Amino acid sequence: MSLISTFLTGATPRPHGPAFRWAVGIEDTFIPQPHPRTGRTLDEYELVGHYEHWRADLDLVATLDVDAVRYGIPWHRVNPAPGRFDWSWTDKVIPYLADGLGIAPILDLVHYGCPTWLTGEVLHPDYPQRVAEYAAAVAQRYAGMVRDWTPLNEPNVHATWCGRLGLWPPYGRGWSGFVAVLMAIARGMALTTAAIRSVDAEARIVMVEATEHALAGPGGEAAVAMTLERQFLPTDLLLGRVTRDHPSAAWLVAQGARDEDLAWLAEHPGSIDVMGVNFYPGWSLGRYAVSQRDATGEARRRRVYAEASHLEAVIRSWYRRYEVPVMVTETSDVGSVERRAAWLDASIAMVRRLRGEGFAMAGYTWFPALPHIGWDYRPGRRPIHAYRADMGLWDFGPSEDGRPYVETPLVARFREQVEAESEPH
Repeated sequence: MSLISTFLTGATPRPHGPAFRWAVGIEDTFIPQPHPRTGRTLDEYELVGHYEHWRADLDLVATLDVDAVRYGIPWHRVNPAPGRFDWSWTDKVIPYLADGLGIAPILDLVHYGCPTWLTGEVLHPDYPQRVAEYAAAVAQRYAGMVRDWTPLNEPNVHATWCGRLGLWPPYGRGWSGFVAVLMAIARGMALTTAAIRSVDAEARIVMVEATEHALAGPGGEAAVAMTLERQFLPTDLLLGRVTRDHPSAAWLVAQGARDEDLAWLAEHPGSIDVMGVNFYPGWSLGRYAVSQRDATGEARRRRVYAEASHLEAVIRSWYRRYEVPVMVTETSDVGSVERRAAWLDASIAMVRRLRGEGFAMAGYTWFPALPHIGWDYRPGRRPIHAYRADMGLWDFGPSEDGRPYVETPLVARFREQVEAESEPH
């Protein structure tokens, strides 16, 4: 029996009713392929010095008294060549986080990006097998230290940036490019989740998706319906739900999805234990409308700043769809400390209310806790400090490398929220 066949016939998931967990995250995007024009790569850990300062960074996180941290492994470094693994860095970091600090890692196996040796990235024909082999190796290495696994972060963003907009490798364009990437990562997620469960029958799969709430302006009703339905596609594919009667099945085939690939996913359904929703008030809400000045007659999206009620609507819709506990796996805001504090207070108050109503909330994550470098650094040409992004609880310091980080009043504010209640009132 092949290694992949072993994964697919492995342990079935046990039922979970996870307790609510307070969490933060550390930005962990890894695009190691040089940009074709600038030559720049996007390795967040390298750009902010986390490879060197990992202990100090995790010690900051520990002062928040959180239960868990969303944390990523750099696939391109851990797996530098096919079949070869280098654990020298992660063997220090993961035990320190899990055992030394007593914080549960929610481990991102792939936040973004593939190793440079995987030509064509997710469209390489061996991608699904390679990512599953990597996942199995990590799970075997850290069995007992890690219980929560995210197979691939935000598959919708993967498909959009890598397949539709041509911003990240393999630089696909259009909806056919979106679907090509989507089908590849869906098979990769199916094999990855099976691989993890074959190693640890007690593993929890935390599916994490970029979510959107949509409002309809004049002529925008159809666009809203399509937007809201399409965001569920990656999870539906993973769970084997996309059969011929699925509302998006015909659209997928029209954009190039093969019937045999859809059939394979339906015949090898994965499972999830927690549905993680990522929501940012500055860009997760859109209003769709047709402008009379637009000759195409297409509805266009305009960003609208969200309120906590919009995040609540997202939480409820994803629970209705999948009927597993929902965790806010990313939320924060860009801008002043006051602006961030307002969103922190409003979003947590809403989550507390849902918990008080008995809603199946699995957790809340402020992401990221620490400052990071914006994604526009890779195609940009300005000095690195021009791309510093303060969205966290700590900000960059005034020094050339931004360290040590500066504690904002949000640190105490978030810690107070964590300590205010361990169970809903």
